[in-house]
This record gives sequence, C-alpha cells and structure tokens, in this order.
Amino acid sequence: KAMVLMITRCFKEGRSTKGVDEALRIFHLIWTPTAENKQLVKENYEFIDSIIWILHECDVDKSQQAVLVLKMVIEFTSANLVERLKIDFFKQTVKVLKERLISQQAIKAVLHVLIEVCPWGRNRMKIVDAGAVFELIELELRNPEKKTTELIFSLLAQLCSCADGRAQLLRHAGGIAVVSKRVLRVSPATDDLAVHILSLICKFSATNEVLVEMLRVGTVSKLCMVLQANSEKHIKNEASQALRLHSNVWNNSPCIGVYLLTRVP
Repeated sequence: KAMVLMITRCFKEGRSTKGVDEALRIFHLIWTPTAENKQLVKENYEFIDSIIWILHECDVDKSQQAVLVLKMVIEFTSANLVERLKIDFFKQTVKVLKERLISQQAIKAVLHVLIEVCPWGRNRMKIVDAGAVFELIELELRNPEKKTTELIFSLLAQLCSCADGRAQLLRHAGGIAVVSKRVLRVSPATDDLAVHILSLICKFSATNEVLVEMLRVGTVSKLCMVLQANSEKHIKNEASQALRLHSNVWNNSPCIGVYLLTRVP
C-alpha cells in the first residue's frame, strides 16, 4: 500500500524521482495477489494513470519496471476500470514496443497487458488506433523468442477481427509475409492464430491486390502445406476454406502448382 501511495503521490506532484524507481522495484518484488491487495488496485484509476505517466515521462529502466508492475495488477482491476481506459493508456503501452533497448521480459509484459484488456469495451479499436498492428509486425520482424511470437499472434488475431486492424496489417509492406512465414515454423499455437488471421483476410479483405500479394509472398503455398502437415483438424479446415474462397484466382496463376489446389479436400 505504501508503494502505491508513493507512486500516485509522485504522479500528482508531477515529479519523477529516484523514489519512484525504488517504489516500482519494491512493488514488483513483494506483490502478492491477496484479497487486500486486489481490493487496493481494483478501482484504482489513479494508480493506473500513475503507471502511464511513468511510461510517458521516465527513462527506459523505469518504464521496464512500470510495465512489469502493470502486468501484475491489470488482471485484478475491475471491468468498469478496464472498459474506461483512455487512449493514452494504449499509446504509451504500444510505444514501449518500439523501444529497442527494452527487455524481452518487459515486451512480454506489455503484450500480456494488451491481450488482457483487448476484449473489453472499445479497447480493441483503441489498441488499433494506437498503431499496435504496425508495431507488432515490426516486433515480429526482429525474430523474437518463441513465447513472444505466440503473444504477438494472440494479440494480432484479436485485432484482425476488426476491419481497421486488418487494414493496418495489409498496409504494412511485410504484414502478410511475416504472418505467412511463421506458419509451421514456431508452434501449433502460432499456426492456429496465423492461419486464423490469413482466413480473416481471405474472407473479409481480399482485394485483387491482396490476393496477388498472397501468391507472391507464399501465403497460398503455406496454406496448402498446412493441409499436408500434421496439423489439428480445425486448423486444416480453416486453411481449406480460405483456399476454396479464391481458388478461381489462384488456380490460374503460374505461381503455384495446380496439383496443390486440386488436393484441397
């Protein structure tokens, strides 16, 4: 409680001191989700605002501590608080993903936070509006560790369920390519999410330019490979449906062997 009070007091007074750094470190070390502690953060808008202030005003070290603390408490905040998160919350958390000097632990903490709050209210659109899709693709292009990739795709799949999220992915020059490349290369969980994202694009965002791009970067070949791989049945079904949707376009292309498409069950 003392650490929460100190952090919020520094926020109110607008002073970033060494005390904030120490308070964050101590909080991170001693936090346990007791009933009393859960109640302390459940409706504590000021504490969440204080963490976002630290992300906005402070250096990389304090920002790393801040997102680790945020990950610890966000799952215990009330639905009312989560639904009323301001756009600055999402801008500042997404900004952390751009930071090259940030640790993998801090990046995963940010991803966990965004995944946790994404389903509530209008948060999915706020995350998209904060530019998260572009930054997630950029982050994945750095070839992060397996767990980070799984978190990236978990969030991407949620964001691509809305039109603006898919549009952002398609505007990134490497968007379709990086999603396709990760299929059958990381883990079954990533396969599931990546194929789902590609399926959403095929269903709802498949302009002629997008279909040509999917051929060019090997998306269609990857979907065919999923059918031949030892993948879960529901993943194969989703890949099959995506292929069937545009087989008339892809079947006429020299970019892929006709036999692959004729084998679609």
